[in-house]
Amino acid sequence: MKIVVSLGGSLLTREFTPQNFKKYADVLKRLKRKNHKLVVVVGGGKICRDYRDIAKEFTLDNVLLDWVGIQTTHLNAFVLIAALGKNAHPMSLRTVEEVKRNFNDKILVCGGNLPGCSTGYDAALFAEAIKADLLIKASDVDGVYSTDPDLDPNAKKYDKLTHDEFLKIIEKNPQVPGEYRLFDLKAARLIKKNKIKTIFVDGTDPEEIIRTVEGKHHGTVIES
Repeated sequence: MKIVVSLGGSLLTREFTPQNFKKYADVLKRLKRKNHKLVVVVGGGKICRDYRDIAKEFTLDNVLLDWVGIQTTHLNAFVLIAALGKNAHPMSLRTVEEVKRNFNDKILVCGGNLPGCSTGYDAALFAEAIKADLLIKASDVDGVYSTDPDLDPNAKKYDKLTHDEFLKIIEKNPQVPGEYRLFDLKAARLIKKNKIKTIFVDGTDPEEIIRTVEGKHHGTVIES
């Protein structure tokens, strides 16, 4: 399968250690050995928020703050590339053109590209570009809920949603640069437009990414 994995920065930076990066690299290498073609889009996580918080002491320019966050996604991407070794393309990619040009048997690792866009949106763009069979959104949330489960103890988790149903849920959520809780509105619209099968899973256990590809996950499937 052609698979895009949107890997939340919180997963890589919650334990900011070589061992943590290795766990995710090992899972990706196993998928590659099964002949899946992979594009991995990496978020910024805690280091993104830390750098943005420092920058906010000097500027309220959201575009500049976004650029700060984007650079941290590429730092994470390069460390993951190092952990993947010869299995990965040696550079962190940004654009659709770069992904299309280099899409082959190597794992492509990407960071953010433009201000105002989340890495979730970048993942949706890349999924469109390579005509992906599956987009996996791995974060520290175990699926899609009716409301924010951290704020609402009565939030309902969904096993499956149509793209239209998912879009309605996302439209209720505020979007703050660097703090996209689940998926941003532009990304939700793009996966709907292209009818991209998307699965939201809890990636704190890297094995859940393997289970997602095998159809044995515990997350939420978005499919029309």
